[in-house]
Amino acid sequence: MKVAFVTSFPQDPGRPHGGVEAVSVNLIEALAKFDDLEINVITTDRACSSPTTCAWNGATIHRLPWTSQKVLGHVLGDGRRSVRRCLETIEPDLIHAHDIYGLMVKGLATPRVFTIHGFIHADTEVAGERLAWLRSRIWRRLETAGWADQPHIVSISPYVRGYITGIARGVIHDIDNPIAEACFHIKRQEQKGTLFSAALMCPRKNTLGLLKAFDRLISAGVDARLRLAGKAIDPDYERQVIGFIQSHRLTDRINLLGAITAYQVREELAHASVFALVSLEEGAPMGVAEAMAAAVPVVTSNRCGMPYMVRNGETGYLIDPDNPDEIAARLEHLLRSDDLRADMGQKARLIAEDRFHPARVAEKTREVYYAAIRNH
Repeated sequence: MKVAFVTSFPQDPGRPHGGVEAVSVNLIEALAKFDDLEINVITTDRACSSPTTCAWNGATIHRLPWTSQKVLGHVLGDGRRSVRRCLETIEPDLIHAHDIYGLMVKGLATPRVFTIHGFIHADTEVAGERLAWLRSRIWRRLETAGWADQPHIVSISPYVRGYITGIARGVIHDIDNPIAEACFHIKRQEQKGTLFSAALMCPRKNTLGLLKAFDRLISAGVDARLRLAGKAIDPDYERQVIGFIQSHRLTDRINLLGAITAYQVREELAHASVFALVSLEEGAPMGVAEAMAAAVPVVTSNRCGMPYMVRNGETGYLIDPDNPDEIAARLEHLLRSDDLRADMGQKARLIAEDRFHPARVAEKTREVYYAAIRNH
């Protein structure tokens, strides 16, 4: 079966930018191991000036230029047309589109599968940008029309399924996101008191909310350090974060790591006591799954997709992301109990092995491919 995997794909697979790219790298690598699948990846890239083709781990990568300053213009304009031309050249038996690329393949007659990684309109609404409400309404209209058009949809969490039920007309398949197999082989060398978080620095990820909780944790007399990995995408918000750290005299306790490689993330998880992610909107965050695979207990938000990943009180804690006192209390409880951290971490790892291992996810995805072709 010739599969066109239409998605965001990084130039350096070791440095994926965001969850969609990370999922694509992990899943493509696992799918390419099946002898009956020929994987062709189609992606668009702002750094690409002309179309290129290369081989990577058993797959063929077709990289096309990004064609517009705005995402919406790219998705509906020249970017969409260039992706379709590439598809006509490849002539795939099946198209598997991800994220915004689902809108690019909308209406095509080829058997299609679409993975929803999140809701652009919901992310836009909490982005804190000018006219966010208007942009959110535009994206919602486009997204819902796209969901209704897809014959097969992969839902990465019950949160996604619940959101699209009644809108999507095709078959919905429940498959978790895959993480890198290397996450399951991390050798724990915990440095007690180390909190780790990996997320873009922006309002949606609620970086300031985590800092406020950490400040309360230190004020309570807990000896802890916070290591924050993630690129700053909003200069004003970055200034607020740095200003908070400085004004609360936390410079010696907080490390801003910036964008780091997948290998470096695993190094951080090896040393972490707790992984924290207090986002306001997420589908199924990769950071939580990776921490679980590394046997690191998680403190994360009690909304959106996170409650379907973390079992509250068993593999970590679910908290209100708008309540710094609650976040601090849960972090303190974990940091003060070695046995609790170890027990939660081991339980989390067993769940991660069953749900997020790339081989398991790839097998389920392959089954959906054959179902899509049979039912076409």
